Amino acid sequence: MSTEILINVTPHETRVAVVENGVLQDVFIERTRKRGLVGNIYKGRVARILPGMQAAFVEVGLERAAFLHAADVQSGVQAGTGNPLKAVVKGQEVRLHELAAVANGLPGASPGSRLEAGDVLPVADNGAKNKKPLETISALLREGQEILVQVVKDPLGSKGARLTMQISIPSRYLVFIPNSQQIGISQKIEDTDERQRLKNIVSEFMRQAGSGGYILRTAAEGVSAEDLCADMEFLQKLWQSIEERARTEPAETVIYEDLPLVMRTMRDLGRLEIEKLRIDSRETHQRVVKFANKFMTELAPRIEHYPGERPIFDLYGVDDEIQKALDRKVQLKSGGHLIIDQTEALTTIDVNTGAFVGHRNLEETIFTTNLEAAQAIARQLRLRNLGGIIIIDFIDMQDANHRRQVLRALEKSLERDHTKTHISGVSALGLVEMTRKRTRESLQHVLCEPCPACRGRGSLKTAETVCYEIFREILRAARQFEAQKYLVLASQEVVDVLLDEESTSVAELEEFIGKPIKFQVEALYTQEQYDVVLT
Repeated sequence: MSTEILINVTPHETRVAVVENGVLQDVFIERTRKRGLVGNIYKGRVARILPGMQAAFVEVGLERAAFLHAADVQSGVQAGTGNPLKAVVKGQEVRLHELAAVANGLPGASPGSRLEAGDVLPVADNGAKNKKPLETISALLREGQEILVQVVKDPLGSKGARLTMQISIPSRYLVFIPNSQQIGISQKIEDTDERQRLKNIVSEFMRQAGSGGYILRTAAEGVSAEDLCADMEFLQKLWQSIEERARTEPAETVIYEDLPLVMRTMRDLGRLEIEKLRIDSRETHQRVVKFANKFMTELAPRIEHYPGERPIFDLYGVDDEIQKALDRKVQLKSGGHLIIDQTEALTTIDVNTGAFVGHRNLEETIFTTNLEAAQAIARQLRLRNLGGIIIIDFIDMQDANHRRQVLRALEKSLERDHTKTHISGVSALGLVEMTRKRTRESLQHVLCEPCPACRGRGSLKTAETVCYEIFREILRAARQFEAQKYLVLASQEVVDVLLDEESTSVAELEEFIGKPIKFQVEALYTQEQYDVVLT
């Protein structure tokens, strides 16, 4: 598969587009004033303990207090100790997609590729008999305590950032888990001899160099012992620097920031079979080439500076695709279409045949539309970065074999998604229920805001409805206050209806209250806005 990455850099915004076989699959946007927080490490202060939720709100210097659940609190941190740096890894496994990236700002930083979504690494355990039940949040933390935390989810909507105290620091080949003595190996490394070789190298380093647990990533397969040891030495120095800053900096301070978007792109997508990486900024191109020559030499020859007068995103119509990704309706090539509605609780996707009438019979037409829709849905989830609960309403199919094929087509299309997804199957109502991990705002939330007229409802009261509300308001005012006349301020649409279709009702109301009613158009009023002024 041919993959190209286009990077558009301006002083106020950086945009990255991932194009596969000429079709836009992913788009990432980072604005100078609103950088993402995932991977950042903060020295926070516990602001409030919530025993009923087994969680705490932590102030880290952001607009809203961040959320920390008891399951993400290190059991080695005891209330009252004031030590933010003691930690142990708990549980049977570590999921790589949850390990935040930390590799920026310190000399010799060596960030690696993003951890593959869904990788599960077995971690050594002392047996079920030694496991302890989860401690209560009140026993783990106290209000006012200073702790070291890492952001695992950006603030989403009205929710604050999601935090963890299980700090993880990835490099190119490894992930360092402070104050743990465990070794994990990516399940994608299948060769038994290679797994043992890697484990021996890390074990020997840990025996000589001291504390710290490690997870060997997929990229570590076949890497020499010298390179692995260099990575581990870097991670040790990086953690020591973080510890030093955590001891000296005040609370509600960022201790370590993740890379900017361009460098994160190199780190996260560098493992793909990239044919070209084009950048339209000469300065950024030079930084990326320098980064690649040091850490990703195999990618360096494929990095190009794009000097063309035509905007780089116009090469594959990226801006047009972004615009389409903001619409509810998605056209399919066959003539069918999708309707995508994003809400606070979940996202719904409805599949319709639309203008597609097929060639054989109804069942074949429905099956063909659903197959095409399955591929389109997987692409739209990536492009729009939709997360959380997703409900898909495929067109009803009578043939059980067709239903299985459509579900398999959806699963296969989602395999290319770097974000963790899970399909729970088809419900009793014939709906496909799935989840997609949500770590950052959707494309719609990044680029759009709720409509000031409808306030996000997606609809407005009709002019007729507003007219009747005005009538009730005038009657209410007439019973409570003495006035010579009434002046109604409203939008053009509402005033037109009052003076035309509802003119008879207005005359009857004037006769009933015994006072004249005048109307004035306010150009800045929305259709739902009005005022009744007593004069």
